[in-house]
Amino acid sequence: MIVAAVAVAGCGSATRTESPPGGTQQEQQKLVVWDWKSGEPAAAAYIEQAKAHFAKRHPGVTVEFVAQPFDQYYTLLGTAIQAGKGPDVMLFNGGGQIRDRADALLPLDQYVAEDRSRLAGWDAFSKDGKVYAVPVTLQGHPIYYNKTLYEQAGLDPAAPPKTWGELVSGCAAIKKATGATCFALGNKEGFGIQFFLSGLGSGVLTPQEYDDWIAGKREWTSPGVKRIFELWKDTGDKGLNNDGANSTAMFSDVFRVFETGKAAHIIGLMSDIGHWNDFKEFLPPDKIGVMQAPVVTGGATPSLPYDGGIGYAVAKWTKAPDLAAELVRSLTSTDALTAFYGKAGAIASDTTIDVSKAGPAVATIASAIKTGKPALHVALSSKTLDVMGRLSQQLLSGSITVDKALEQLADSDRKG
Repeated sequence: MIVAAVAVAGCGSATRTESPPGGTQQEQQKLVVWDWKSGEPAAAAYIEQAKAHFAKRHPGVTVEFVAQPFDQYYTLLGTAIQAGKGPDVMLFNGGGQIRDRADALLPLDQYVAEDRSRLAGWDAFSKDGKVYAVPVTLQGHPIYYNKTLYEQAGLDPAAPPKTWGELVSGCAAIKKATGATCFALGNKEGFGIQFFLSGLGSGVLTPQEYDDWIAGKREWTSPGVKRIFELWKDTGDKGLNNDGANSTAMFSDVFRVFETGKAAHIIGLMSDIGHWNDFKEFLPPDKIGVMQAPVVTGGATPSLPYDGGIGYAVAKWTKAPDLAAELVRSLTSTDALTAFYGKAGAIASDTTIDVSKAGPAVATIASAIKTGKPALHVALSSKTLDVMGRLSQQLLSGSITVDKALEQLADSDRKG
């Protein structure tokens, strides 16, 4: 997943309270959590519910949440990891961000056996067969569309395009009737290409090519992979994106482009930002559609790309591993995750939560989870994602060719 990322309020730092020599874990009176969620108003009810769940079981332990700014989060975390000290519990995006730092984390398998069937999204927080964080949300990249714009262009909002050709012709009709572009794209941070790759990839690659990619058998020069990056370049060259995509922030300027009817489609998220619950501020729930990736090549089978979104991990250096693991379990309890879904609209990892009353967009997403596959970009290392972000900006600006970009990506991927 994106790398799936958000800007947050709140910052700060804290030190971990250490247990006295020979003391028990329960004598450690304080656990410190670093994340970028706890400072958000939409997450307040979730955090309070998790704290209450933990306090009931461990009344003598204080929990301090330190909301770090997301744009500095992994840098701050890297400093803590190098020093071998810092928070007891920390939040991670699924995929490369946690796998690259697994050596600093405590394997949680022995603590989460009871949670495995209730929660989904474990693979994004696993490495070499071990689990290093417990998923809080499911993060995926549905293609949302504005049904009102479809109607204004004389298109059937109940029948979104099934092929790339249908999508392009439909977008031409929408442009003519409303002035709206085809896609809302924010690539200032280089995140847009991650959404594009994962959101549209299942309509380009065959199921076998898709599975091979996830398994690490990536052929960057294959026709399918090349076609994805050609389409990325084409959307810019042919005016399918909003103006200034490379200077538009993903978080969260581009979502306003879609919400206000300036673009007909957006490859968004399904966690707690850039998703159906955000869009309903401007768009009625019945006017927010979700479509499958349009088929580009024969043999492709569109599917919902999703993984574990964010999850809490335990630092290897903690003096209270059992308590820290119990706190993680409280942060992923049904009560806490129900509050997160209810207030923030997050598609939580807990498969027992009822989302049937949330509207048609959520119903479509929920029904696609059963046949969904891991997101393509989540399989890449954080270093390769950084390279891809830089190259994606160059592709949109016309300063590099697709072939040259793929050569650099293949080289980065090989180095890991």
